[in-house]
Amino acid sequence: MNTIVARHMSADMYACKASAMADGAALQERLSRLMEAAGFHIGSFDMQGVSEDHTAVLLLLEEGHFAIHLFNQLRYVAVDIFLCTEGAAPEKLLQSLRDYFRPEKFRTTYLKRGDFKGGQDMKPQVKTHLAPLRRIHNTGAKVIRLLAHRRH
Repeated sequence: MNTIVARHMSADMYACKASAMADGAALQERLSRLMEAAGFHIGSFDMQGVSEDHTAVLLLLEEGHFAIHLFNQLRYVAVDIFLCTEGAAPEKLLQSLRDYFRPEKFRTTYLKRGDFKGGQDMKPQVKTHLAPLRRIHNTGAKVIRLLAHRRH
């Protein structure tokens, strides 16, 4: 089994076009058209002002989720795209957003979520440090002596 359950892409856009960030109605319309053109189905669309300078947009899709955080004064936009459909291509959605916001600098991070490595057992790595029993006993005895000494 060589399955990838989802594709997850995040992007940081710096020095974005201020007018694109200020017009919430245009952004909402753009995102709705973009999702429809890409064949995604919007379950819910929520845009909220978190603070005077921070707007959050969340689209819950049948195929995943899409989140954008806009910081107008910084002209910074953070994007998170999580798609759990076969052959999902978050890069196409991101390119459309890049064309809309026109950032001077752009950075992306791409993750393959649910990569089962051909069916190998995916046990988490756990590190355990065991102290020798004698050291634990000695430490316990020191604590008891210290507490007893403070009582007197």
